[in-house]
Amino acid sequence: MALPVLFGANIDPVWREADGPLRLARQAERDGLDLVTIQDHPYQAAFHDMWTLMSFLAAGTERITFVPTVANLPLRPPAMLAKAAASFDVLSRGRLRLGLGAGAFWEAIEAMGGPRRGKREAVDALAEAIEVIRALWSDQRSARAGGAHYRVAGIHPGPTPSGDLGIWLGAYGPRMLALTGGKADGWIPSLSYLGPDRLAEAVARIDDAALAAGRDPALIRKVYNLNGLIAPASRGPFHGPAEQWRAQIHELVEGHGMNGFVYWPEQDHERQLALFAREVVPALRQP
Repeated sequence: MALPVLFGANIDPVWREADGPLRLARQAERDGLDLVTIQDHPYQAAFHDMWTLMSFLAAGTERITFVPTVANLPLRPPAMLAKAAASFDVLSRGRLRLGLGAGAFWEAIEAMGGPRRGKREAVDALAEAIEVIRALWSDQRSARAGGAHYRVAGIHPGPTPSGDLGIWLGAYGPRMLALTGGKADGWIPSLSYLGPDRLAEAVARIDDAALAAGRDPALIRKVYNLNGLIAPASRGPFHGPAEQWRAQIHELVEGHGMNGFVYWPEQDHERQLALFAREVVPALRQP
């Protein structure tokens, strides 16, 4: 059975906008969107801390689900990520999906005290982190997991999260895509890094890895971050009128098996997110 298609809004964690993030989260919820995503770049002086902001927004909303895009693993040890995510999940009654990334912007990460990793090392560390997080979310009396980069030994898991809390990876390279299919619950690529012309190959790698691991590819959440603009005239993919957006999203669902879409407006965020929720999404939800 295919997963239902989800729709969401990205909200920039800019602290100088005062009540802007909460206003946009409440608007997204009122307009019937499913997800709010928040970037995790703690070295950005203009940004709130992602976990603190998400907790604040969850307290000010009732239904909408939150997703880090993506939690910065080199700066957030996986055992602590697991604890924070499980606590958020329990306190919000299941309104979290843990977006997780291997790391990028290494100079900034290193400047903030984190490690600098090469591509292979970063993927290896992410694979270990997934094992650690799963162990900390388990009902084991004593958890042991990890390897060279991350390890827990004899820790008592808790709190126990809901069954809806999963791990969604921001993945692009072949090994990351295979890791997504083999061990993750979801995938959250961005249009700006992976265009529609490359989706088919990436999805195939994920699905093949899932099958090799004995998993059903149809049960992996595949969420596409769409940066663009809803505008009267078309200027290319995801830059044009609402009917163009609807047709392009429909093609991504039918042609590539994508089952989630989050809008990242290039400008005029409040109005653009309202247009997405009110003029693009409703027609796509119809059976």
